Amino acid sequence: MRGAVFAAIAATMGNLLQGWDNATIAGAVIYIKREFDLESQPTLEGLIVAMSLIGATVITTFSGPVSDSVGRRPMLIVSSLLYFLGGLVMLWSPNVYVLLMGRLLDGFGVGLAVTLVPVYISETAPPEIRGQLNTLPQFTGSGGMFLSYCMVFGMSLMEAPRWRLMLGVLSIPSLLYLALMVFYLPESPRWLVSKGKMNEAKKVLQRLRAREDVNGEMALLVEGLGTGENTSIEEYLIGPSNDEEATADKDQIKLYSAEQGQSWIAKPVKGQSMLGMASRYGSMAQQGGGSMANMMDPLVTLFGSVHEKLPQSGSMRSAIFPNFGSMFNAAADENDKHENWEDESRDEDSSSDVGRDDSDDNLNSPLLSPHAPGAVPPSSGSTLNLRHPSNLMQSGELLNSTGIGGGWQLAYKKATDGKGELQRVYLHQEGGMGSMRGSMLGSVLSLPPSEMPEGQLVQAAGLVSQSNLKIKDFKGESPFEGGKIQPSSAVTKGPSWRELFEPGVKRALVVGMGLQILQQFSGINGVLYYTPQILQQAGVDVLLSNMGIGSDSASLLISGLTTLLMLPSIGIAMRLMDISGRRFLLLNTLPVLLGSLIILVLSNVINMGTVLHATLSTVSVVVYFCCFVMGFGPIPNILCSEIFPTRVRGLCIAICSLTFWFGDIIVTYSLPALLSSIGLAGVFGIYAIVCSIAWFFVYFKVPETKGMPLEVISEFFNVGARQAEAEKDM
Repeated sequence: MRGAVFAAIAATMGNLLQGWDNATIAGAVIYIKREFDLESQPTLEGLIVAMSLIGATVITTFSGPVSDSVGRRPMLIVSSLLYFLGGLVMLWSPNVYVLLMGRLLDGFGVGLAVTLVPVYISETAPPEIRGQLNTLPQFTGSGGMFLSYCMVFGMSLMEAPRWRLMLGVLSIPSLLYLALMVFYLPESPRWLVSKGKMNEAKKVLQRLRAREDVNGEMALLVEGLGTGENTSIEEYLIGPSNDEEATADKDQIKLYSAEQGQSWIAKPVKGQSMLGMASRYGSMAQQGGGSMANMMDPLVTLFGSVHEKLPQSGSMRSAIFPNFGSMFNAAADENDKHENWEDESRDEDSSSDVGRDDSDDNLNSPLLSPHAPGAVPPSSGSTLNLRHPSNLMQSGELLNSTGIGGGWQLAYKKATDGKGELQRVYLHQEGGMGSMRGSMLGSVLSLPPSEMPEGQLVQAAGLVSQSNLKIKDFKGESPFEGGKIQPSSAVTKGPSWRELFEPGVKRALVVGMGLQILQQFSGINGVLYYTPQILQQAGVDVLLSNMGIGSDSASLLISGLTTLLMLPSIGIAMRLMDISGRRFLLLNTLPVLLGSLIILVLSNVINMGTVLHATLSTVSVVVYFCCFVMGFGPIPNILCSEIFPTRVRGLCIAICSLTFWFGDIIVTYSLPALLSSIGLAGVFGIYAIVCSIAWFFVYFKVPETKGMPLEVISEFFNVGARQAEAEKDM
C-alpha cells in the first residue's frame, strides 16, 4: 500500500498550505489593522480575512465539473500555481485592494485543494486504509498552521513586524507542492476508467498497489461507473465444488476464482438475509433500540447491518489481511469455544422442511458460519443435506470472484433473462463471531477446493445488478480471461444533471450538505481565524506577562501551542477512523465540543478573576480544537468523497463544497460584528446550539462507511433510498 500512501501524502501538500494560510492571516491581521487603520472598520477587516473564502467559493463552482472533464491531477497543478501567485501578490500589496486581490488568488488555490484532495485520496486508496489516508489533510493542515504560527510568533518579536513577509512566504512551499504534482502524482485510476483509458488506469493501479494482477480492482472500477438501478439483495451458501458431480448436474451455480483451476458452488437461499431485513425493517441493534432508534434513516440501519456483528477491534486487521492464514488457522483458535455448538448442530435432524419461515431466534444467530457435513445452517431457515456438493445445485452460473477490500468479493453470473448478459454480485459475509467469521468468505474464495473439507460452507449476502462490463452474448467463460476489461459505451458518457435526482444520489447529497453546513456553523473557522484576538480579549496575556512577552506575541504563542496539541489528537483519529469508524468518532466527539463551548460561555458570563478567566478560556479553546480535528473536522470531507457514484462524484463534491464555503463565509464575515454586539458568550452560545443539532443529525442520518469499497457504498445508497421511497408510496 506504499504507493497509495505516498500519493496521498503528496496530494495533501495543498492542505498544508491551506493551514499555513489560515494561521498566517490570523496573526498578520493584527498588524494589517494598524497599518490601514481598520480598527473602526470591522467590515473591511472581515473582508480581508474572508476574501480567500470568496475565492474558494467561486472556484469550487467550477472545480467539480471541470475535474470530471480534465482530471484530478491537472486541477491540483493549477491549485499549486495559484498558491504561488497569491503569495507573490500579497508580498507586494501596496494597499488594501491589492491585498484583497492576493487573498482572492490564494483562495482559488485553497478551494481546489480542499475540494479535490479528499476525492483524489478516496479514488486511489484501498478501502481498508481510506479513512486513515483521508485524515492526512487534517493532519498536514494542522501541521501547516503550527509551522506558520511559529514563523509569525518569531516575526512578532521584532521591533517592526512585517505582515507582507508573513503572507508572502507562502510562495516558497507552494513551489514544492507544484513539483510534487507535476513530477510525482499519478492521475486517479477511477477517473481514467471513466474516460475509457483502461491501459493507463491499469498501469497506475499496478504502481499504487505494487502488484501486477489488478484485474479484479479494474473490474470494480468499471462497475462503479453505473448508477446501480434495480439492485436486489440475495443470499448465498458458498462451498467447494466437485467437478465430476457438478458436470453431471445441470441446475447449479458455479463460482470461479480469478485464478484458473479454482471453482466453487453457490446456492441462492430463499428467504430474507440480514441485509434484506435491514433494508426493510432496520438492523437488529435498531430493532431493540427503542423509539429513538426507530426514527433512524433506513440507510443508517442498512449500513449498520454490515458492521454491527463484526468486532470493532478486528475490522481493520481482517480487512487489510482478508486471506491471512486460512479458515482452518482461525478455526483452531475458536475450536474449543464453538465445539459444543458444532456437536449440537451435527445431531440436529437434517430432514426438516426446507421452506419453513425464519424465526426470531434465527435473527440473532450468525449469518456467516462454517457448516460441517450434515450440519444445519443456523440462519438459512432451512435444513440441507450438505454431504454432497450436488445438493447445492440451482439454475444460473456464477463465473468469477475476487476480493475488492473490506471483506467484499466481486462475482459475476448470467442474467436470468436468458440474453447471455452479465450481472455483477457484490458478496459479503453476513454477521460474524470473531476473527474466524470475519475472514471466512475471503478464505473460502482464496483457497483451492482441494484444501477445503467436503461440505464446508459459508453464507453471504449479495447485491445483484446489471454489469457495466462490455461483454455481449456471454457464453460462460470468465470475464477476466486474458485481462480484457472494458466498460460499456453507456457508462463512459459524461455526467448528467438528471442523475442528481436519482434516489441514492439525492439521499447522499442530504448527508453531505447537512454535515458541511453544520460543521461550519459549529464555529470552527470563526474560532480558528480569530483565535489570537479571542484569547487576547480573554486576557491570556496575563498568563505570560511575567515572561516579558507582549499581548500580541502571547496570543500568537498560545495559538501555536494549541495547533501543536491538535497533531496527536489527529493521530488518534487516524488510528480509529478505520477501526471504530466515522460515525463513532462523530457521536463521541460532538458532546465534548458542546461541553467546551458551554465552559467558554460560562467563563465569559460569570464574573471571576482575570487569571481564572484566561485559564478557562485557553483550556476550552484547546479542548475544542483537539476534539474538532478528531471528528467534525476531517469526517465531513471524508464522507463526501465516499458516498457519491464515480460518474457524478466531482459534481456532487462541488455542491457540498459550495455549501461548505458559503457557511464559512457567513461565519467568518459576521464574527467581528457578532463579537462587538453580543460578545464571546453570545457567539459561543450559538455554536453550542449548532453542535447539539449536529449530534442528532449524525445519529439519525449519517451511516457508517468504514472499510467499504466506494462502489459498494453508492450501491447501498441506491438500495436504501429506493426502499425508503417504496415504503413512502405504500
